Amino acid sequence: MTFESPAAVTKEINHLSQLCKENNYIDPQLYDTYHVKRGLREPNGKGVLTGLTEISTVYGSKEIVGVLTPVDGRLFYRGIDIKDIVNGFVERGCFGFEETVYLILFGKLPTKDELDKFIKLLAYFRKLPPDFGPDVILKSPNKDIMNAMARSILALNAYDRNSDDLSLTNVLKQSLSLIASIPLIGVYSYLTYRHYYKGKGLYIHNPKKEFSEAENILRIIRQDKEFTPLEAKILDISLILHAEHGGGNNSTFTTHVVTSSGTDTYSSVAASLCSLKGPKHGGANIKVKLMFDELKREVKNWEDDGQLSDYLLKVLHKEAFDKSGLIYGIGHALYTKSDPRAEILSEYAEALAKEKGREQEFALYKRVAHIAPWLMEYERKMYKPVCANIDFYSGFIYDMLEIPDEFYTPLFAISRIAGWSAHRIEELTCTNKIIRPAYKSVAREAKYVPLDKR
Repeated sequence: MTFESPAAVTKEINHLSQLCKENNYIDPQLYDTYHVKRGLREPNGKGVLTGLTEISTVYGSKEIVGVLTPVDGRLFYRGIDIKDIVNGFVERGCFGFEETVYLILFGKLPTKDELDKFIKLLAYFRKLPPDFGPDVILKSPNKDIMNAMARSILALNAYDRNSDDLSLTNVLKQSLSLIASIPLIGVYSYLTYRHYYKGKGLYIHNPKKEFSEAENILRIIRQDKEFTPLEAKILDISLILHAEHGGGNNSTFTTHVVTSSGTDTYSSVAASLCSLKGPKHGGANIKVKLMFDELKREVKNWEDDGQLSDYLLKVLHKEAFDKSGLIYGIGHALYTKSDPRAEILSEYAEALAKEKGREQEFALYKRVAHIAPWLMEYERKMYKPVCANIDFYSGFIYDMLEIPDEFYTPLFAISRIAGWSAHRIEELTCTNKIIRPAYKSVAREAKYVPLDKR
């Protein structure tokens, strides 16, 4: 038998998918029977301890007299409160992402001399191999920018003679090179997609050595290369807030798991990037933006709490937006009463909205941030409070920065590679054991039946 038409192939695939559905079902009650921690979470929401880290600390609850109690969220990079880190840069009137990367990687704040050298080192690495852009990026357009970035990062392995060298010196060199060059990979991948899939003009701008990471991103993604000081400042703060978030988030845990197998740096980063692209992880910010796009169309009066509540209830009841039942940007695995990153972004989103003349939209976001948690807690009978998370405001900020929708999640990856690099180094330095959790088989034994008797 041969398949001679797409319709015949589709029919067979549908048949096989039904077999998959029938023979891959596990009774949900078995997870309780065998005390399986699905998603590595306890029934009360507390994470199952799978590792140790010194890189960052996340607080969303506190154990008081044996009871896990919600508290205002706090985030620390190497023991320093993220709010103090951001305020330090703001008060000095300088960009802070590069200094934050130094802190995350090396566990201490740099002196002025150390920071100057580090910034120059990143500038040195802010380049791609000769002809890499034309041969790898421009000739292979991809409608999914994250997949294009993963492919390019894997391709860099071929340009590195010491790609499999796991010595600390070599891994650090590879990490710094990727941290510095991934904005070029991301932006050029987007511009290639924009040209081939949207029929737009193709322009390629080179970065400037004297520019910060945030300034260079805005320079190379915009056709006119122009941006305001406030735009660059807010993008810098966004990069800082996305740079790291503990070892338990999905993409960083992927870093630890893949690194523990002894694989190379490029494979590790590509794997983490593929984890981040999922809408339940780094892809949530674009979901927030698209959800608000629909909300703005469906709700006539943005100042009417009743109309807003009606729309949000439709979302929760799987009657609106993507029918998932999720209000994107609301709720977090760890933060309960507040997400410190969202609080910081909210402040700067307001400032940028004033510059852009979009105060009414910002007021809408604040109103939804107030209404949605209450509705979710009431409808879902939740055991803990929920709050707006960083994705709630980041999409709005990126929209005001004229960053295209398709580049929201790649921008997250451009920042988070700092944390992945630090966790990879921590895994290689502290352990030498492959991560292999247990899975219990609940399959019944079956006898082999010869083909002619089936």
